[in-house]
Amino acid sequence: MKNVTKLVCLIVLLISASFPSFSSANSSKIGILVFDGFLTSDVTAPIEVFGAATKKQWFSSYEVVVISATKNKSVVSEEGLKVIADQTIYDDLELDVLLVPSAYDMDDFIGDKNLITFIRAQGATASWMASNCSGAFLLGEAGILDGKKATTWAGGEKGLAKSYPKINVQYDQNVVIGDKVITSNGGPVSYQAAFELLTKLSSEKFSKEISESIQFNRLGRAFRP
Repeated sequence: MKNVTKLVCLIVLLISASFPSFSSANSSKIGILVFDGFLTSDVTAPIEVFGAATKKQWFSSYEVVVISATKNKSVVSEEGLKVIADQTIYDDLELDVLLVPSAYDMDDFIGDKNLITFIRAQGATASWMASNCSGAFLLGEAGILDGKKATTWAGGEKGLAKSYPKINVQYDQNVVIGDKVITSNGGPVSYQAAFELLTKLSSEKFSKEISESIQFNRLGRAFRP
């Protein structure tokens, strides 16, 4: 009987070693920041792309977390989409990726010391930092883009360069990949940026798989004569 018990225990240990626990499987968090007035597609595009990817075995070690920039988890986008965040910047968070969206008026967010401190702290440990549209100004304020290539909304490049001269601002580019940083024009381009980041986190093959699964790959066909 003792030998049988030992054998069962050994089998359980072997199975446990072969399959990671649920908590470890979700140890890598992709944080997507939200605040009142955020531009909807800056947030919904990466949520769709990375949310679809986390359903796949090859990306199941990642978890998408929506993070409010205030203690209030309920925020409303510029276009009226109400979002209930999972956590806030005041929670104890360690992110593998932080993505920052934009708003038409960024002044209050740029001047929010708690928000900038949070972004700076995540930038010190995260594998990747990302922004869409004028979210680049938040990364710039936090010093994340110093000495790196970056872009912002189309037409806002000069403003970014003037406000943060240490950034190597790139003009007329949809998406710019710098040193562990991805920035984009935002809007519909947020999808392109999300797929670029997914490629970095997994592979081009897997990124293409998600593009096909959400039928993003068909978008170009709509503009053919």
